[in-house]
Amino acid sequence: MMGGKVEDQDTASENKYGEPRKFDPAFKGPIQDRGCTDVICCIIFVICIIGMIGVGIFGYIRGDPERLIYPTDSAGNICGIGEYEDRPYLFFFDLLDCAKAGAAVIQVGCPTPQVCVDECPKKSWVWATQYAAETTGISSGTSGREDMICQYDIEPERSPKTVQQLIEDEDCAAYYVESEPILGRCVPAILNALADKTVGLVSGENNQTVVDKLNNTITGLDIEEGSRALAILLNAYEYGVKIYQDVRASWWMILVALAISMVISFIWIVLMRWIAGPMIWITLIVFLALFSFTTYYAFNRYVNMKDEVEHDLAGNIEFTTNLDYYTNLSVTWLVLGIVSAVFLFIVLVIVIFLRKRILIAIALIKESSKCVGNMIFTLFWPLIPFLLQIVVLAYWGSSALFLASMGEAQYGESNKTISNFTNATTGESQLSTHIDEIINEIPCDPGANDTAGDICSFLKYGGDEYTIYLQVFMLFMWLWVMNFIVALSHMTLAGAFASYYWAFNKPQDIPTFPVTSSLGRSVRYHLGSLAFGSLIIAIIQLIRIGLEYLDHKLKGAENKVAKFVLACLKCCFWCLEKFMKFLNKNAYIMIAIYGKNFCTAAKDAFFLIMRNIVRVVVVDKVTDFLLLVGKLMVVGAMATMAYFFFDGRISWVDTVITRPQLSFVLVPVIIIAVGSYIIAAAFFGVYNMAVDTLFLCFLEDLERNDGSPEKPYYMSKNLMEILGKKNDPEVEAAKND
Repeated sequence: MMGGKVEDQDTASENKYGEPRKFDPAFKGPIQDRGCTDVICCIIFVICIIGMIGVGIFGYIRGDPERLIYPTDSAGNICGIGEYEDRPYLFFFDLLDCAKAGAAVIQVGCPTPQVCVDECPKKSWVWATQYAAETTGISSGTSGREDMICQYDIEPERSPKTVQQLIEDEDCAAYYVESEPILGRCVPAILNALADKTVGLVSGENNQTVVDKLNNTITGLDIEEGSRALAILLNAYEYGVKIYQDVRASWWMILVALAISMVISFIWIVLMRWIAGPMIWITLIVFLALFSFTTYYAFNRYVNMKDEVEHDLAGNIEFTTNLDYYTNLSVTWLVLGIVSAVFLFIVLVIVIFLRKRILIAIALIKESSKCVGNMIFTLFWPLIPFLLQIVVLAYWGSSALFLASMGEAQYGESNKTISNFTNATTGESQLSTHIDEIINEIPCDPGANDTAGDICSFLKYGGDEYTIYLQVFMLFMWLWVMNFIVALSHMTLAGAFASYYWAFNKPQDIPTFPVTSSLGRSVRYHLGSLAFGSLIIAIIQLIRIGLEYLDHKLKGAENKVAKFVLACLKCCFWCLEKFMKFLNKNAYIMIAIYGKNFCTAAKDAFFLIMRNIVRVVVVDKVTDFLLLVGKLMVVGAMATMAYFFFDGRISWVDTVITRPQLSFVLVPVIIIAVGSYIIAAAFFGVYNMAVDTLFLCFLEDLERNDGSPEKPYYMSKNLMEILGKKNDPEVEAAKND
């Protein structure tokens, strides 16, 4: 009843969205005779690429990643390199100060002296033991000082200073515990060793005094807080080692599973030709049945409970995690019933009034399966842009690493108060230590720590003011190039799929090498248009990264207005990025067909979509749903099989291959699930591009042609039957011949 009028309205000319396409007898698919587009953007892009390469070379010449990989002491010396080659490990005088500094360590370094050592301590030592031995006469002279770890120019055995003076002047470490090297740093092997460690056996009446002194000193260091941070580090290291061992033991099985996921993805796409329709209709029927039952059940419970006092809200509501409280309220079932009824009504309206558009979406999905089946190489095309993106990512990452390691060593001060006081109980002098403040703006000389307790220590390599600008430029170029590769992939596939649709006799009229031909046209004529479209996305993404950085900086701020504005900006730019990606994708399709510049193609695509907005929305959502189901099926199947295999529940497999013994069964399962999703997304991304391209060609086919011998439709018979269209008998006869 409504079908004909609605279809006529969809294809009617609307002045504000441009005129419909006119019939062109010379148009037989992607235009071959075309010129270069957006040349200025192409030139700018090439210049920026040259700049990106130049910055990378500059970083490789000036930078040294070993500065970031190997640990560096307080004076900026790299442990295990050059002069300190025989001292590969970094020792912290007071590692707990690093833990107490928290996130500031990343920016300003650890506020404690650090030296390179040939090996990490194999035992525990505290300054109070040696101090007590010297002051009580148990030890004569400097005997026992050989166990102290000090600065490079300090020889504690020969130093005229007392042990306490060596500690106060930051010449030597006040204590250390049995440690082991982790990432080149000496970390306590047992985190609670310091807290539980008693002072070495000291005879005489001063033994308890020494114990009190040590306990007071340790108490000022907040060992519990520091130990918690160190425990996280050690646990992360231990888990990392086990995960690495699991991956190494099962790597070839993971590769086999990923290969199987490729096969399943391919089979699923082929089956879409036959199962697309049943899958969508069955899902809709199940959805309607589910919400019909939910609506009935909710209102039935509400009617039975509304007159009972114990189920009445009585104007009060409690917030609790106990769900039984809410299910015993009649208002809960009323709200649930209303929500369910609204969803049921929306779906019913869609099924009743948009059924033809759903049928169009199903027909296009089936046609896309045929298209991909006739161009089987398109399924493997994503491998090429994927490898290109890997190369770009590796180049950007290595360049950023070299740039970060440029420049000279930077030093900064952290204010560490070290003071003496007298214990009221024992009368003994005590040593108290705490970090007052961490400062990274004040330059200092690492060899000239003042008496106030300021520690001048190495922060990082850098200091060149322009380095941050080079990093931002490289980040922007990485975004631009990555989006350029995506754009090139879209345009290449669009040109190939468009040549399929506009082939009157399929598959006879399909070009011999559709993907290669489309790639050649894109590279020869449209690099500028690709650079233009990808530039827009890159700018938006860079702004979003800047907003995320600001959000991170404002986390501790109290300005609610600034946070609200920032949240709104983040939401707006997220929506803008999604819209521009959608528009760019359709613009690339139009460029692949007609060879126009980016702005003209984007305008034509936008107007074409707006003239058929209802069809576009329905087809887009139905396609997204179907592809999501396909991805979930592939990922779910592979993850389930992997779990049962590595968990040993498939016993017969053990007779064929040796199943590895893993610390965490979920490690290979998660890797397989993520890898399967990436592979499925690549395969179904090609399929989605086929649907989008064929859909735009279908809309233009409706506008250009009328089924007469002069203007025959290029769409499939299934689509023509759904729309009530048909070609002239002479056309069909010629087509069948």
